[in-house]
Amino acid sequence: MSELQRLRDAFRTALDLPADAPVDDLRYQDNEKWDSLAHMSLVAAIEDEFSVMIDTDDVINMSSFDEAVRILGKYGVDVK
Repeated sequence: MSELQRLRDAFRTALDLPADAPVDDLRYQDNEKWDSLAHMSLVAAIEDEFSVMIDTDDVINMSSFDEAVRILGKYGVDVK
């Protein structure tokens, strides 16, 4: 499974979205399921999936799927 698919799956799981839900254009609070509590679940899911520890500034700045891709790049995860 590609890193991109793993990230998509982490988003779907953490935000309790259907398996086929598009997530590439998701933005924080544009989806009713992505609230502050779901945000922390999402961060934990990403950390677990990619074996990284995301620092506080990056947690705060993770405002979209695209931003999550960028942030993971900082931790050596090449999401393509």
